[in-house]
Amino acid sequence: MSIRCNPCDGTGFKNLHQIPESELEVMSGDLVTLVPQWMARQTEPHDVQVCDCCGDGESWYGTPGEHYNHDDPVGERGPYASNGGLCKCH
Repeated sequence: MSIRCNPCDGTGFKNLHQIPESELEVMSGDLVTLVPQWMARQTEPHDVQVCDCCGDGESWYGTPGEHYNHDDPVGERGPYASNGGLCKCH
């Protein structure tokens, strides 16, 4: 059974509030694809990033915004080995 990531509210990203609301509304159907594209287009500094709890800040360990599903293995050999096999928000 998977659990929702708390730091990113299950979105897979941190600091989404820095994206203008009008642009975020257009992205709402496909954040995983469209937010990284938005990030790549930005010339001004921002702190929007892949969640460092369900990913490494650049890509996700499994399903964005979720932990412990079939794509996101548990245990001390998985992506959370540095925390005893548990995600940071566990």
